[in-house]
Amino acid sequence: MRRRPPPHPTGPEGHRSRGPVPGRPAGRRGPAARVLAFALALGTVLSLLAAGPALAAGYRYWSFWDGAGGPWAYATQGPSLARPADGSVQGFRFAVSKDAADQAARPRSPADFAAVCGSTDPVAGRKRVALVVDFGVPADAPAGDAPPQDAPRTACAQVAPDATTAEALAAVAKPLRYNSAALLCAISGYPKQGCGEPMADAPAATGSPSAAPSSTTSSSTASPGGGPSAGLLAGIAAVAALAAAGVWQSRRRNR
Repeated sequence: MRRRPPPHPTGPEGHRSRGPVPGRPAGRRGPAARVLAFALALGTVLSLLAAGPALAAGYRYWSFWDGAGGPWAYATQGPSLARPADGSVQGFRFAVSKDAADQAARPRSPADFAAVCGSTDPVAGRKRVALVVDFGVPADAPAGDAPPQDAPRTACAQVAPDATTAEALAAVAKPLRYNSAALLCAISGYPKQGCGEPMADAPAATGSPSAAPSSTTSSSTASPGGGPSAGLLAGIAAVAALAAAGVWQSRRRNR
């Protein structure tokens, strides 16, 4: 008696499972799979590009400036490390702006040592440091808070020869507030809360009219209403089109 061959193995839902396609190496993906993989990769790239403006958001913080050369220059080290020489001018500005030298808001008063310390006589064994503290504008203030004064405050600090800018600032603008990472959070108690928090959109920097360069804002590339950006929507549309093309090609091959 002839033995009946065993039944053909079946896949889910009673459909016969397929073996390797003749003429195609085992494990090699078909065109539809490659299209779908490309669509996923493209979607990831487009999503990262669309998220670019969010990564470039501004911050609400006190920026630190050096006026030794005349025009304000973004400081290259923090006030707790900088040790200004006698006759130096140091500035601080509170604003919502980018953390970048060409886009941060500068103090609105000029870096003029004579105007700040001209009436302060030198003292032996002490150095004079002119300080400009700009509390910014009400629009940049945290909710429920307001700048203590409209115009920038100036003061001439007389401190030890090796004193840092932070020590000079503490001599004329207490109380100061720092966070656990030694970031300057408040000068003369302003603001009451917060410390360098990121903002969704950074407005154009408002600096000294004679020194501040033109600046860009993240709102030019982000969605004004806070919804999905145009880049993200375009990426989603591209991924959907490629996925549809892959499904159509897969069905065509199976006919």
